Amino acid sequence: MNVAIRYAAGSDIGCNRENNEDSGYAGAWLIAVADGMGGYAGGEVASSTVIGSLRSLDTAAPKDDLVDMLGRAVAEANEKLRIVREERPDLSRMGTTLTAMLWSGESVALAHVGDSRGYLLRDGELFQMTQDHTMDELLKAEAEQAGQQADPAETSRLSHVLYRVLDGREDREPDLRLREARLGDRYLLCSDGLSGPVDAQAIYEVVSAEADPQRAVDRLIELARDNGGPDNITAVIADVVEAEHLPAPGGPLVVGAAAQS
Repeated sequence: MNVAIRYAAGSDIGCNRENNEDSGYAGAWLIAVADGMGGYAGGEVASSTVIGSLRSLDTAAPKDDLVDMLGRAVAEANEKLRIVREERPDLSRMGTTLTAMLWSGESVALAHVGDSRGYLLRDGELFQMTQDHTMDELLKAEAEQAGQQADPAETSRLSHVLYRVLDGREDREPDLRLREARLGDRYLLCSDGLSGPVDAQAIYEVVSAEADPQRAVDRLIELARDNGGPDNITAVIADVVEAEHLPAPGGPLVVGAAAQS
């Protein structure tokens, strides 16, 4: 069966921020979310640089090379951050998360670094595909391997401390995997400005009830704002559909800081 994705994207500054450091992208073969950090201007530059670098992937690609292609593209984006940091010492603290998916028919490569998230709605159930690269999750995993439980006070304190991001330094490897998409799947990529204030149950209710992907994105952003909107909010949705039933594409969508660069 010839499948394709129907996509939507949106980004909002939130209720408490002065600028939007998130960037998002949605196209016929590529979707991605990047949540920048690093002080004034730094986060915007980091996220938009990475999304701008990845955009060249949004083209038909062989299935056998998907994971390698995405991995190389992430490495190239990180190298561009290194160059920017060298040219702009004032941006030395900048970095960004990245969650991206690259399609070829029913095969899809997933790359993830940081605490933006990827969700899958399949057969009426919502699954989190990614693991947050935060210190609390690292402590929990280490404690579980040792047959122990992590200290709740310590994990709570470290819940927003990232141990892996893209920042132009060496050894910034993303989690990479190949997945098989199914007809009817709905994928959601989002920054923690959505997954923080909006719990998984509320996300599930929106993505399972709202058939139109753009209306679903808009509703998720609205929910995050209703819950205080403490951070920038970015969401990208991709629905796996039969290619012959897909309306004529309107071109890629670029949102957030990347749309201003």
